[in-house]
Amino acid sequence: MKGEKYQALFIVNPVSGAGKQGRVEKLLSDKLDHQRYDYRVVYTEKPGHATELSRMAAAEGMDVVVAVGGDGTVNETAAGLIGSATAMGILPAGSGNGLSRHLHIPMRLSGAIAVINRAKIVKIDTATLNDQVFVNVAGVGFDALVARKFAKAGKRGFATYFRITANAYKGYKPRKYVLTIDGKEYKRRALFVSFANSSQFGNNTSVDSNASLDDGLIDVCIVGKIPFWKTGFLAPLLFIGKFDQTRYVEIIRAKEVQLIRKKGKNAHLDGDPKKMGKALTMKINPLSLKVIAP
Repeated sequence: MKGEKYQALFIVNPVSGAGKQGRVEKLLSDKLDHQRYDYRVVYTEKPGHATELSRMAAAEGMDVVVAVGGDGTVNETAAGLIGSATAMGILPAGSGNGLSRHLHIPMRLSGAIAVINRAKIVKIDTATLNDQVFVNVAGVGFDALVARKFAKAGKRGFATYFRITANAYKGYKPRKYVLTIDGKEYKRRALFVSFANSSQFGNNTSVDSNASLDDGLIDVCIVGKIPFWKTGFLAPLLFIGKFDQTRYVEIIRAKEVQLIRKKGKNAHLDGDPKKMGKALTMKINPLSLKVIAP
């Protein structure tokens, strides 16, 4: 970053899941280091708006663009900054906040602003699924179905996510996938296939506790369906980072993956549902994004 004061843009998603974003302007007035930062606050008005705003900020030479929202807002903001000299900050105000949790950014906005004040920058990998950017986790199968249902739900938050997951799980049948991972073919039947850049899937759950944001690889997580009677025993492992030690999880690290599925169009990118075709290509973009982290 350059200049005597850092030039920062805060992009606020006014409809993010946790409802904390309504306090952000007062908190910035009270807590941001005004000797270090000159800043503006803007609010998104439509899907994709954060990408437009962050791309313009990078083109203008802004030092920092801060995403104020959940993983979807982080995704959109990052998409406009990849490959630029502008660093992304995060004030977590969403339902899952997966990337923030992996980076150990405090969930309290005052604590997250303190991280912005220190302005320590790291570089992280990003990736694409059919040329669409994701930063934290993308996937197909059951979790993509849940993402679609969650996006349509009237209420946000973990309770809503849990209810949707529980209601959909029992009747969901695993799908067949053919994956070509760095040139080697794998045929699998899975509940879902996730492409994990970080260890956090949101809400402090982890399917892959060893995923790294800066290793130049995406962890392909192939997850089988747990018998319904076992879910009560194994689900808690998601919250203590040990689910990947069960026999229901296979993890293969990769730079590029082609996935072919016979059924389904659902996918998700950082928790936001997308409609995609039966053939998908995942590619890693190593150390392509600057991020402010503790």
